[in-house]
Amino acid sequence: MFETLKEIILNFQSEILDTGIKRHLSYELVRGKVFVCIGVRRCGKSTLLYQIIDDLEKKDVSRENILYMNFFDDRLTELKHGNLSLIMEAYYSLYPEKKGVEEIYCFFDEIQEAQNWEPFIDRILRTEKCSVFISGSSAKMLSKEVATQMRGRSIVWELFPFSFKEFVDYKGVDYKKLTSRNRLILKKCFDEYFQKGGFPEVRGVTDKIRIMIHQEYYKAILHRDIIERFNAIHPQAVIQAGYRLISSSASLYSVNRITEYLKSLGYKVSKAFVSSCINWFQDAYFLFSLKIFSPSISKQNANVKKIYSIDHSMTTSIAPGILADKGHLLENIIFVHLRRQTEELYYYRTKSGREIDFIWLDEDRNKHLVQVCFSLNDPLTKKREILSLIHAMEELNLQKSTIVTMEEEGLLEEGKKKLEIIPAWNYLLR
Repeated sequence: MFETLKEIILNFQSEILDTGIKRHLSYELVRGKVFVCIGVRRCGKSTLLYQIIDDLEKKDVSRENILYMNFFDDRLTELKHGNLSLIMEAYYSLYPEKKGVEEIYCFFDEIQEAQNWEPFIDRILRTEKCSVFISGSSAKMLSKEVATQMRGRSIVWELFPFSFKEFVDYKGVDYKKLTSRNRLILKKCFDEYFQKGGFPEVRGVTDKIRIMIHQEYYKAILHRDIIERFNAIHPQAVIQAGYRLISSSASLYSVNRITEYLKSLGYKVSKAFVSSCINWFQDAYFLFSLKIFSPSISKQNANVKKIYSIDHSMTTSIAPGILADKGHLLENIIFVHLRRQTEELYYYRTKSGREIDFIWLDEDRNKHLVQVCFSLNDPLTKKREILSLIHAMEELNLQKSTIVTMEEEGLLEEGKKKLEIIPAWNYLLR
């Protein structure tokens, strides 16, 4: 194992890194703090670490001072169940003159695959002259547990699949100058993004291959990140619950309904088991629950929630039935866009029962209302959406709100209240 570790270290140090498209994650490196990157598998976490390494090298950090391990590497299988201290021993056997003298930059990719990694990271932080960067595909293992084990010595950054801005970067289009030509190109880019979604691997493949890749992701998330990780006692029930929820993207759900559905299929499961499933899905950054907006935590928990998937296109690859409801897919895109920016995100219900898709709070706790409607061509639909927003704005004492559509744009004024209608491609570029 010792010789294998040295080989892995040296192999990486001679690699030419594929740094891909620069991500729009506004991270900061803080001395003395572990850099933690979490997100769904295959969203680009390894490439982000490569980008950080590339930035370090541009600042004259030698590749010899960089230690990188990817715990998905099958050569590390033995180590994942054993002594992680061998990693540092192997590194310093190659560069003994650096120990305690030079800063070493340690990158541990998908570290949740290794047992007892937390005390190892904690120890090298205390005893070695090093900066530590880790990634993984579990919110629970890489935020709550890191925060506990590291005693406030970590900063967590979330990474999602490509945003539309990042997708446009990949296409090489300038979105900062909205000329007539650029607008047409950006609309075409959005049509492609609407079809393909944000996972980096599916950008340049056929629809058939995209669907196959998405389905493989889905199986890996369910089996490796959920069923195996949490030792689920009803694995088939977990799979059925996941399918039921992703098929309901951008819709209301309740634990009771999911429980009854699973029981109708013959699974003897409890509401507590279904609640655990939903928490596991969220932990893997696969599905997200959206609560109702309320100052009362008990009211938030008691009301039905809405469900969204990490990627609208993966949803269509797994649950083709949702293809018919493009409004739900557009709403899912806007949800992920807003969730990238804040966890202070909810849906809103007026006193008269009208529903607003999203209300989110900015850093200054200002409230923002967003309604998603694929098209406002139908006068009845337009009247309903506008009336819902007007009621919500009156209740919350807001003067502005937004309606995101597929193509329409404009400005509506109702007294002093302004409702901006904006096409999704433009809204996502802000």
